[in-house]
Amino acid sequence: MITVIKNCEIYSPEYLGKKDIIINGDTIEGIYESVDIPENFGEIKVINAEGKLAVPGFIDSHVHILGGGGEGGFKTRTPELQISEIFEAGITSVIGCLGTDGVCRDLNSLLAKARALEEEGVSTYIYSGSYEIPVNTITGSIRSDIMLIDKVIGIGEIALSDHRSSQPTYEDFVKVCAAARVGGMLSGKGGAVNVHLGAGERGLQYLFRMVKETEIPISQVIPTHLGRSRKLFEEAIEFAKIGGIIDLTTSCDPDNLEEDEVKAGTGLKMLLDAGIPINQIQFSSDGHGSLPLFNSRRELVGLGIGSVRSLYREVRDSVLKDSVKLEDAIKVITSNAADHLSLKGKGKIEKDRDADIVLLAKEDLNIRSVISGGKEVMKNGELLVKGTFER
Repeated sequence: MITVIKNCEIYSPEYLGKKDIIINGDTIEGIYESVDIPENFGEIKVINAEGKLAVPGFIDSHVHILGGGGEGGFKTRTPELQISEIFEAGITSVIGCLGTDGVCRDLNSLLAKARALEEEGVSTYIYSGSYEIPVNTITGSIRSDIMLIDKVIGIGEIALSDHRSSQPTYEDFVKVCAAARVGGMLSGKGGAVNVHLGAGERGLQYLFRMVKETEIPISQVIPTHLGRSRKLFEEAIEFAKIGGIIDLTTSCDPDNLEEDEVKAGTGLKMLLDAGIPINQIQFSSDGHGSLPLFNSRRELVGLGIGSVRSLYREVRDSVLKDSVKLEDAIKVITSNAADHLSLKGKGKIEKDRDADIVLLAKEDLNIRSVISGGKEVMKNGELLVKGTFER
């Protein structure tokens, strides 16, 4: 099946101007100044994108696709993610992970859920492990999981500086990073270690120490939730200044931020103003994870749920409210995430890349259409694909 997207202004994410895109099956065949479609050539689908901006499909690199939570007991377990929520958010690639609960949410189920979502039309990957060290695995070792299971691209989310973590030693943590690095090298994957940072006083201490004392590249670890407090955010800036990748979580209530929380969209502007290169920054949603609120005695006093829809909301806010350039802002959920995680074929509108494209309305930057793997799954704001058990 050949699809031609005509008259779109392309952000690849770099601005390319107004052009036409040809999609052959699930791959971008090429980008052209103008395509004349011959009559009686065969079945060709034409999408008129006049007045639209074409950007790469969004990559959400930290999502609890199985659901998460449970910090307030079994009734606080959050539900599984459905495909309609993913496509409505403009997401075409998702990385699933486990969190606090690595017992009732296990890796076999995570892998099965990832395969189910991919059968429904979205590209999926997973992290092996959960909050705790020693790391739970499928095959019995970190290296084997990364090397032998196609969808496993790294380890996470390993919890540090948090009262819910397994309180690993520094040596325990470094061994996990080393195993993930070698597993990634041997399999041609990134082998990233996704690190959950809590509100504890130790902050990024283990990561700074790893960089100083070992040969493990700083890019091997991707700390997340770095906007949870101004103190942690400032520490993240120092980590970025020595070359570290930083990930800001987008799930929050933008009208009711927690005390000292840094909103992701505003945080992006702050990072750029601090001189942090755009290619070291990414966003993830923490979608369908629980958003617990603890008091000073570590008692649960409130609970929300993360939303994948927040991923692009914060990018859009950074452009419209904080004056970040679109071609910079869109990188934090497209090309940067693809590069940091070594996701081949993802993150750019480019010849021979996967045909994952989002069309935005030029006047307000709202999502209008989504193409995932060459298939139009949302058209002019109307969802065309739903999950097997969705009405």
